[in-house]
Amino acid sequence: MTTPRELLESYLDDALGESETARLEQELRRDEELRRRLLAVMGERDRGEHTVGAIWRRHRLSCPSREQLGSFLLNVLDAGLRDYVDFHLRTIACAYCLANLADLQAQQQADAAVIQQRQQRVFQSSAGLLRKR
Repeated sequence: MTTPRELLESYLDDALGESETARLEQELRRDEELRRRLLAVMGERDRGEHTVGAIWRRHRLSCPSREQLGSFLLNVLDAGLRDYVDFHLRTIACAYCLANLADLQAQQQADAAVIQQRQQRVFQSSAGLLRKR
């Protein structure tokens, strides 16, 4: 399997989709040369690759912030930024941002359950006071 350097770098950046990651990991188990190439890329990174592309990927400059992802969930972003975040998540399928989004969604659902329980307790305690009068 001929694997471009960009694919290996995307793998190291955790920027591949699940199926691509699984395929590459299977190939890495079988192909000694591919493992050597991956180690070489890792070594170059450890020495500090300082190209614009490497810095861009390392610092995730294209990724929306967690705050922007939260605003995206609440549908309160302006149209341009909303379109960009949607493109980044759906088309680019950035694994890092999709994981952040999933975490925010889980947190939002947990918060909704807590709020509902709190409202129910207040209602029950208020209903008991209203019946006494």
